[in-house]
Amino acid sequence: MKLGGLQKMTLLDFPGRVACTVFTVGCNFRCPFCHNSSLVVSPAVPELSQDDFFAFLRKRQGLLDGVAVTGGEPLLHPDMPEFLEKIRALGFAVKLDTNGAFPDRLRTILKAGLADYVAMDIKNSREKYELTAGVTGVLPRVEESLGLLRTGKTPFELRTTLVDELHEPEDFAAIGQWIAGAERYFIQGFVDSGDILAGGERFRAASREKTKACLEAVRPYVPKARLRGVET
Repeated sequence: MKLGGLQKMTLLDFPGRVACTVFTVGCNFRCPFCHNSSLVVSPAVPELSQDDFFAFLRKRQGLLDGVAVTGGEPLLHPDMPEFLEKIRALGFAVKLDTNGAFPDRLRTILKAGLADYVAMDIKNSREKYELTAGVTGVLPRVEESLGLLRTGKTPFELRTTLVDELHEPEDFAAIGQWIAGAERYFIQGFVDSGDILAGGERFRAASREKTKACLEAVRPYVPKARLRGVET
């Protein structure tokens, strides 16, 4: 497993924790609006060795209390459970980000108690999932992962990045019906990082009015739905 980078401290990525964020390289999705395209498709991305990463963690024991593992797609890597075991052995809590496409690996991690918190993307409504994920055939696995989280004991959140060209309020109504009753669901604002997977194709953040309409469309089914990283 390759590591593509490290954010040495964050107060945002892991709720309730002072954490660092480590990025894995590679993803099975091709979301055209992805803002980490160098981690998804570029073999030239700078690599952080696992030895250097764990040396960093040993120096931060007592200063940080969590590690957020993101990507790319962390569960693309079969050795992720062993990686998380090493993090937890140093006394750090683990937050795992995932697109939900690897339910068997997620099941293994949840059963072993290797994640203290999971954040899973809900890319769009079922009808527009393949368009938004940029790949085919993934929805059944995403639904299986969602079921694992909803029937398990590990705290989790669901989140959707709102892209003006890909989402409408009716999509969020459909998402709401799909994930009805979820305790933690966030609509995130799209940000053009300059490293967008689609290259020349331009995507935009939704207007304030459209963002509010999307939030209101989902709230009848998910009353605790909130905005994240969005100016209102």
